Amino acid sequence: MDTTKKLNEESKGFYKLSWLQRIGFGSGDLAQNLIYQTVSMYLLFFYTNVYGLDPAAAAIMFLIVRIVDVIWDPLVGTFVDKHNPRWGKYRAYLVLGGIPLTGFAILCFWNGCSGSLVYAYVTYVGLSMLYTLINVPYGALNSSLTRDTNEITILTSTRMFLANLGGLAVASGIPMLVGYLAPKDAEGRGIINTPEASDAWFITMAIYAVIGLALLFFCFGQCKERVVMDAKETANVKVSDLWREFVSNRPLRILAFFFITAFAMMSVGNAAGSYYMTCNLGATEKELATFMGLGSIPAFIFMPLIPAIKRAVGKRGMFYYFLGTAIVGMVMLYVISIVPSLKSQMWLVYVAQFVKSTGVIVATGYMWALVPEVISYGEYTHGKRISGIVNALTGIFYKAGMALGGVVPGLVLSYVAFNADSTQQSPMAEQGILWLVAVIPTLLLLLAMFIISKYELDDETIDKINQEIEKRNQ
Repeated sequence: MDTTKKLNEESKGFYKLSWLQRIGFGSGDLAQNLIYQTVSMYLLFFYTNVYGLDPAAAAIMFLIVRIVDVIWDPLVGTFVDKHNPRWGKYRAYLVLGGIPLTGFAILCFWNGCSGSLVYAYVTYVGLSMLYTLINVPYGALNSSLTRDTNEITILTSTRMFLANLGGLAVASGIPMLVGYLAPKDAEGRGIINTPEASDAWFITMAIYAVIGLALLFFCFGQCKERVVMDAKETANVKVSDLWREFVSNRPLRILAFFFITAFAMMSVGNAAGSYYMTCNLGATEKELATFMGLGSIPAFIFMPLIPAIKRAVGKRGMFYYFLGTAIVGMVMLYVISIVPSLKSQMWLVYVAQFVKSTGVIVATGYMWALVPEVISYGEYTHGKRISGIVNALTGIFYKAGMALGGVVPGLVLSYVAFNADSTQQSPMAEQGILWLVAVIPTLLLLLAMFIISKYELDDETIDKINQEIEKRNQ
């Protein structure tokens, strides 16, 4: 591309970013995942096995926290769209919310008020509200950097690569570090699932949260907002715009329901992983770390290939292929777990986890690239680029998915009489855990495939929409 053409395109909002800027933007998701993935994978495990909460009480708390989010998210989205902080419309919240978020994340894994449901509610609700204060504007930050669809794809690939690096650091690193710091059994293995491990969990979360804060500051420094509405144009943004946007924006509705299903699937599987390995398979902390780590490893192979894969099979085809791959992996997990001769072969469990994770990571990673598309579609139809409102909507729906993912494991564990004090679970409890790991996520994946089949914005259409918007703005 010659210099003149490049300048003309950038003057219309189709900016090209440097690799440092792309990595800087992606580091924001890496930072958030050091907290989000820890909560998703290990908070229920911590609450039931270390902190001393009843699984049913924890499940209800997870549901109530998500209900609070449904109220809080649109308020944050509206506030973000209406205001323009001196440090940036969206990036300012990386710092303003990041500092208190770090504190609450650490407090969630403190056992000083062991068994207190009130303390658990206060710290978890505070953590969730502060996470929203960062995550909603961070989601909108993507669409403020450029309109270029290819650049958005690269940004999303970079973001999800780094997000999964955070996921790997959590999945493998948390049990390894907690096991290193926790008291040891007679064979020298770390005991991570008893109240005696509480200090180890607290120190581990403190380390991860502080590293996350440093990454949020780095993201803040590398992002430059260029595609934002003028303050006068967003001054009249209201919470009611959220409902109006949802009703009028069909691609947004489809994406929102996909978010619900995808995050429910991930939350159920993530929460059940620790129980599956320690209770059903009797795994050590190292085997648990390997299993959970394989939930992120495929990202480093496939996320850099997303632009090429999308060009080869199309946007919708990419979802079909990888959601199907995830289903194959879950079927493998189920079969391995019910056949005694296979159950003892840990390498087969690892292979199944890798296949499942490959599908989940690519499909759920790329869905974030669709958010700027539905923002542009809304701007095209009604003239407002209300990125905060749209990201609040997607936030509501992915947290609705997380609510299902949070409440279902606790209720299932309670129903099958899971006993946190026992090293050997009943056959019914083991079957319930297996349903959480493989059967329920498979059903949700099939629903996700149906939902995404209705998404109609291909690259050609969205490019025309963005070009038309820029013509209007000129």
